[in-house]
Amino acid sequence: MPRLLIVHHTPSPNLQAMFEATVAGATTPEIEGVEVVRKPALATGAVDVLEADGFLLGTPASLGYMSGALKVFFDLVYYPCLDATQGRPYGLYVHGNSDMSGAVRSVESITKGLGWNRVTEHVLVTATPSKDDLQACWELGATVAAGLMA
Repeated sequence: MPRLLIVHHTPSPNLQAMFEATVAGATTPEIEGVEVVRKPALATGAVDVLEADGFLLGTPASLGYMSGALKVFFDLVYYPCLDATQGRPYGLYVHGNSDMSGAVRSVESITKGLGWNRVTEHVLVTATPSKDDLQACWELGATVAAGLMA
């Protein structure tokens, strides 16, 4: 069974809402035969990544960069997973209070180095997520998960 790994750093209610909407999309009953695994970034290691067929990444934009927790995740898994995870799909959601371009750029740089394929538009949200923002998170989760259906 294909496995979707959701790696997230969720330190705020706004990110919690985005995470929950993303999980809801990935686990919608219409998507069958995909195991969805949710792990905090600081509790996720190379084995988790190697066992996954696709990824959803969630982070706040912190001082113009991805969260330190997501950076630690990437630092730990990059070289052990470099060759083995080439071509795997991923999606990204980011919450910030203003400019999120640095956070997006940093994640894109690392995922490009890993050879992961972005399969849908990123979801970028400032302030409190609106109904449309949460729907976009739901669609992000559903899109990445549906792409893994056998």
